Amino acid sequence: MDNSRQNIVVTIGRQFGSGGRELGQKLARRLGIKYYDKELLSEAARRAGVSQEFFEKKDERFPSFVNGIFAFAFGYHNMGGSYGSGQNSISDENLYRAQSDFIRSLTDEGSCVIVGRTADYVLRDFPGLVSIFVHAPEDICARRIAERSSEPITLEKAKQKAARINKLRANYYNFYTDRQWGHSSTYHLSVDTSKMSMDDIVEMICDYISRRFPQFASAEK
Repeated sequence: MDNSRQNIVVTIGRQFGSGGRELGQKLARRLGIKYYDKELLSEAARRAGVSQEFFEKKDERFPSFVNGIFAFAFGYHNMGGSYGSGQNSISDENLYRAQSDFIRSLTDEGSCVIVGRTADYVLRDFPGLVSIFVHAPEDICARRIAERSSEPITLEKAKQKAARINKLRANYYNFYTDRQWGHSSTYHLSVDTSKMSMDDIVEMICDYISRRFPQFASAEK
């Protein structure tokens, strides 16, 4: 690790359709740091010894409750005994722990941007954390969803989809943390992406980072 440069991790929570992924990608390019979104699932799945497809099915979803424990019958291969409670099962909590362990390991590998997955809570004690929540009015989110959809979708259907996914994300976040998803007090910055261009929002966040972490900013020059 380069000791001359302070590592930072920017985490982005987001309403569905608000542009969180676009913001994260642009911010990572602007800062010259790594970007993690679905990549988290691939690596966490590898470390937990389960298929990425299985991990993706549980991505940011509220745990299933079965007989008082969270468990799923699955062909599980214990990697070092860290995550499994049995040879043929792995719990939601252990999947979450595998992902969280990977997120924490990233702080030693360099600065990065992480979208979703309660990363702001997982890294709450990391001194270089910058936590952001991205939101926008319902109509704006619906229009963005419709525009990027691979199949035609009405604005009403887009609104319904956004409401469903936001509920899943909120339930997941609120279950695994002691905080409230989307509440302004949970994050360092809360941004309405309908008020400025994404490029201007990126510059605003970069200015915030440079003022909080002048050592990181000076290393960028």
